[in-house]
Amino acid sequence: MSSLEQLVENIDQDKVHRDFRLWLTSMPTPKFPVSILQNGSKMTVEPPRGVKANLLRNYQQFSEDFLTSCTDRDPEFKALLLALMMFNAVTCERRKFGSLGFNIAYDFTAGDCAICVSQLNMFLQEYAPQTPLKVLHYTAGDINFGGRVTDDWDRRCINTILNGFYNASVLEEGHKFSESGTYHQLPHDANYKDYLKYIKQLPLNDSPEIFGLHENANMTYAQNETFAILDKILRMQAKTGSAGGKSQEEIMEETAKSILGKVPQPFNIVDLMDRHPVLYEESMNTVLQQEVILYNNLIHMIHNSLNDLLKALKGLVVMSDALETMSMAVFNNTVPDMWANKAYPSLKPLGSWVADLLQRLEFINSWNMEGIPIVFWISGFFFPQAFITGALQNYARQTMISIDTIGFEYKVIPMTEELKQKPPSGCYISGFFVEGARWCHERHVLTESRPKELFTDMPFIQLIPAADRIAPTTGIYNCPVYKTLTRAGTLSTTGHSTNFVMPLELPSDMPEEHWIKRAVALICALDY
Repeated sequence: MSSLEQLVENIDQDKVHRDFRLWLTSMPTPKFPVSILQNGSKMTVEPPRGVKANLLRNYQQFSEDFLTSCTDRDPEFKALLLALMMFNAVTCERRKFGSLGFNIAYDFTAGDCAICVSQLNMFLQEYAPQTPLKVLHYTAGDINFGGRVTDDWDRRCINTILNGFYNASVLEEGHKFSESGTYHQLPHDANYKDYLKYIKQLPLNDSPEIFGLHENANMTYAQNETFAILDKILRMQAKTGSAGGKSQEEIMEETAKSILGKVPQPFNIVDLMDRHPVLYEESMNTVLQQEVILYNNLIHMIHNSLNDLLKALKGLVVMSDALETMSMAVFNNTVPDMWANKAYPSLKPLGSWVADLLQRLEFINSWNMEGIPIVFWISGFFFPQAFITGALQNYARQTMISIDTIGFEYKVIPMTEELKQKPPSGCYISGFFVEGARWCHERHVLTESRPKELFTDMPFIQLIPAADRIAPTTGIYNCPVYKTLTRAGTLSTTGHSTNFVMPLELPSDMPEEHWIKRAVALICALDY
């Protein structure tokens, strides 16, 4: 790259032809010379956005001969090909909805779709006169597209979406891929031009219904786009200047002192162990001790780093790179990396993050001083999986049953019911928000979200331990619980995801596939 920059700089404009132009192509790289970028015109090639553009790009690669290449199976081939192209467009475009689309943004390629088309043509001829839907579903959902999917809940989602496109009903003329019928199957005698004509009349802006999502998903998409742009603008702002008559250093100092004044001192771990000793019959004492140790580490980090920052702002100590990075985070109202590395997952800005931390510390302190709470605020745990295991362990030790055979039954407590004491077995939990749906307090089931209502509070839930439990297959939605709205996490050394908490069975009077496509989940903490 350095030699390229030198070659470009040595081009003498007086000696080259007036029509001379230099074209350069490159993959994205931080080493590309900045001077060349500044002095040239830049163009990028991006894949088409939207279901219509995706379908049009794929069908323009076909021809009439290709649509009639499946001997004696042309009607089935054309119908399933359109269904496959719809599935490809939906899976690619769901990415724009963030975690509502998939927990992880997968890079599905044109090759994934191309191999599915080849397999469709081949299997239809090999299995004639039958239509091998099961084989086609497996190759597309578990190998070609599914081979890229690493999250179990995303795998459930993509297979559920594929069920709507690879089934016997799509072979019928006029089959609707969406509730409104905007996206539908064409007649069996349709030719290549008919398919292009149909695709060109599709709406330019996709409706969430083709993705199986609620109309509110468009709001989530717009918010994600806006916040991404604002975040980039914030990162580009100058590092000097003043706001409201105060300098940057004054704002940092004022914010640091405010946080120091709010965050309490670490818990006295010795006193806590005296009040809540490790007992065989009460595993929650061990859970509390582990939580306090983690919160104490975070509190120590906050106090020490803020005191060092105040000293650095006064010139008493050297402003290290770590302190400078932290100071800019404090100024931009974001959580410093050194705190986030010691803390629980959170997407909140600094002000809301501190308020949330104080609420968590109040929960832990109340547990410490007043004893085990009636309702556990699960959002306040550093490591909620330890709490869940503790609840199972208590039941296993009381009943002398192996913990491996014990699971939870789930009961949503009506809002009108007042909880005055702990349940005889299990525990009550709270602190969930529903995304993608809402809880109907009248019918006590999941129901559709209200317009412009992205999140709703979930009532208290009772976890009831039961041995050798058989999970129901109807009337429920197996709902994942996540700590934050990003949903994606990494596998920690304990074998648990850093974001996924547990599945919960919520009553539903609609098919589970409906809520899977809606990407309904329970969230422990929002981003504001």
